[in-house]
Amino acid sequence: MPDASTDTRRLRSWEHCTEPPLTVAALLFLAVYAWEVIADIHGGQRSTAELILNGIWMAFAIDFGVRLVLAPDRGQWLAHHLLDLAAVVLPMLRPLRLLRLVTLLGVLQRSAGTALRGKITIYTVGSVMLLSLIAALAVLDAERHVPGASITSFGDALWWALVTITTVGYGDLAPVTPLGRGAAILLMIGGVALIGVVTATLASWIVSLVTEESAEQEAATRAQVESLREEIRALRAQIEAHGD
Repeated sequence: MPDASTDTRRLRSWEHCTEPPLTVAALLFLAVYAWEVIADIHGGQRSTAELILNGIWMAFAIDFGVRLVLAPDRGQWLAHHLLDLAAVVLPMLRPLRLLRLVTLLGVLQRSAGTALRGKITIYTVGSVMLLSLIAALAVLDAERHVPGASITSFGDALWWALVTITTVGYGDLAPVTPLGRGAAILLMIGGVALIGVVTATLASWIVSLVTEESAEQEAATRAQVESLREEIRALRAQIEAHGD
């Protein structure tokens, strides 16, 4: 019976092999989904688009199932991969897998703290862009042909998504379908989380600046004190020399 270390190696090996093609699949899903919704395609084109989207869904579902089986502690692994589960259960969230590309970016690697803040910033910006785009597509797909709907074009849908995720909420556009309102709820939750992340990152950056400045001032003070000590020693030596 394989031990936990063997299962971990198998899991990492599987993820290493499947990460590039699944990232490409997520990008393809976003492109096809956007084409299907924005172009409002019908007939054979829509059937082709749905076939591609369903194939990508199967790939995500198989990958999730294999990783769950290979995980040493399945309960703990599942608790840390709820976004992957959501990507399988909710098709419109699959493009969020593209956020994993941030691990390939070596930005702000001057120290562990700046690297972490840099990654948080990229995750935040990427999340805002992807969530806004996906929510706009989902709401447009749900609302466009509904009588009395105010969101009937991609421009309106994108404007609604941006003012919703930033918690501005002008109220000029609002979804009327259950699916559209469900997307609005998720987007508002994302907006609240966004504000929290931005606030925490900004506070961390300010604290870091203050700490660095305090450290520089302490170093300068210690240098000045040491210089005064040297001068006192020199004066004492001169006094003793004259005394002799």
